[in-house]
Amino acid sequence: MSTPLPAPLPESPPAPLLLSVEEAAAQIRIGRARMFELIRRGKVVSVKVGGSRRVPYDSLRAYVDQLITEQAPAGPETRPVA
Repeated sequence: MSTPLPAPLPESPPAPLLLSVEEAAAQIRIGRARMFELIRRGKVVSVKVGGSRRVPYDSLRAYVDQLITEQAPAGPETRPVA
């Protein structure tokens, strides 16, 4: 007798294309004011939809990818010799 297979996990819904400023801030665990600062400084792209400011999900992802790249340890060929 064979053991029944477990039920497949439900697929997670796709990320929304646009996030409110508050939702974008919550995604990267920062405050609303800090998110507005990132938008003002051009670090995160935002768009206006009607009277609301929205952050494209891809813009938020690009910002996080940039942080990772900037903070990655230098390779052995670029490290200063002590």
